[in-house]
Amino acid sequence: MRILSFFCGCGGLDLGFRNAGYQIVWANDNAHSVKESYEYNFPDTTFCDSNINTLSLNDIPNGAIGIIGGPPCQSWSNAGKGGGFDDPRGKVFLTFINILKEKRPLFFVAENVKGLLAARNSNSFEQIKEAFKEAGYDVWVECLNANDFDVPQNRERVIFVGFRKGLNVNYRFPMPLSHKPTVQEAIQDLQDTVVPMGGLPVINAHEYWEGGYSYIFMSRNRVLDWNKPSFTIQASGRQTSIHPSAPKMIKVMKDVFMFDPEGLNLYRRLSARECARIQTFPDNFVFKYQVLNDAYKMIGNAVPVNLAYHVALSIRNVIVSLPANFLQQYQVNI
Repeated sequence: MRILSFFCGCGGLDLGFRNAGYQIVWANDNAHSVKESYEYNFPDTTFCDSNINTLSLNDIPNGAIGIIGGPPCQSWSNAGKGGGFDDPRGKVFLTFINILKEKRPLFFVAENVKGLLAARNSNSFEQIKEAFKEAGYDVWVECLNANDFDVPQNRERVIFVGFRKGLNVNYRFPMPLSHKPTVQEAIQDLQDTVVPMGGLPVINAHEYWEGGYSYIFMSRNRVLDWNKPSFTIQASGRQTSIHPSAPKMIKVMKDVFMFDPEGLNLYRRLSARECARIQTFPDNFVFKYQVLNDAYKMIGNAVPVNLAYHVALSIRNVIVSLPANFLQQYQVNI
């Protein structure tokens, strides 16, 4: 099942779909820091690093059964400025939909932050839904927590799934799994081999960011709990959570916390590889980078692999129920 990927980053969404039996034949992202990692881990995929706004339809392959992507989230994020469609990064969502309208695959998946559902973004949210419908798709939207889908992290994301109108699809999002994995399950075995930023030897991106902590970081406890899912993995080394071997931070007053002075040597941020484990990247997924923060950024911006996998399976279940002529047209072998 041939699919195209936009805003692919280092490939979290793509890897989940590949693990579910899809073939990513072409992928696009203009963040140059992800190119080497993506090409290394997806050697059979054509990677295009052009800005999506500069692509012509002839640059994009035909004949894909699906298009997937996670348009930039800063325009909708609760932590951002809330620019919406006034922000150029928000407008690329509509560019993505225009490409979808022209290429007309059987399905699409679009991922974004929970902030898109906030009241301040309600007009933009409705505009996006209507644009998908006008492009010729029946649309389903759900906010999913990655921890419900075999990811040791609380990470809520809005998922749009669409199937071409006329297929009479009755799509259902995957049901939450009973087991909710924890930080301990994900990273406990890594704690004795970590090195500080710039230390040697660095094995498999298992180094952690060092440096000061902002007042925003110190506004609440940032230490993970071994027996709970992680906080949402951030796309910044400086903002990465503290390893659970450290004591919990102490509240001083409202929005002000401090490190326990009796355990200062125990406080360190998660390593890039620990973040990748929590994002459910396998250890054989190689991150190529010159600057450590680029590793944190590509990992933190990714869709958790296992969440993507379960969404991909739910779509696959629909595809196999389609008439044989569709399966033949898109060279589907189930």
